Amino acid sequence: MGLFSKDISTFDDLFLHQLQDIYYAENQITKALPKMIEKATAQDLRQGFERHLSETETQITRLERVFDLLGEKAKAVTCPAIDGIIKEANEVAGEISDKDVLDAGLIAAAQAVEHYEIARYGTLIAWAKQLDRTEIASILQETLDEEYATDDKLTRMATSKINAKADAVPA
Repeated sequence: MGLFSKDISTFDDLFLHQLQDIYYAENQITKALPKMIEKATAQDLRQGFERHLSETETQITRLERVFDLLGEKAKAVTCPAIDGIIKEANEVAGEISDKDVLDAGLIAAAQAVEHYEIARYGTLIAWAKQLDRTEIASILQETLDEEYATDDKLTRMATSKINAKADAVPA
């Protein structure tokens, strides 16, 4: 059928489908983060991943609230994009032996996830506003703000020390 289900015929249907997509993505992220926590060697990176795992669990609860507001059951639809991002992260992490280079790779993988989430939540907020669902837009905005903050923290961590340590690894 392609990217979307044949059950999508209205803007409301499309909105619901994208909610189900990000719900799936967030749940997959909660499964991937413990592996990233385990692999991270920099203490601040590990702690950042631990905080984000807790934050992601809260984001899932928010999404369930959004489903309730829509009168829908919280349901996930498979998201090949997040599956691919997570698969790539696992493959890259499995191929890196140096701990400093691994940490830089983990940050890159985490930022790919964050950028995907930022794109999805930004779209959902715009659609919620278009559909006059201001309460839902506000709930989703909380999560979008957290995703931007996480991305900023990862960038600061990478550029302040982790990338430099990875670059210092002899060839």
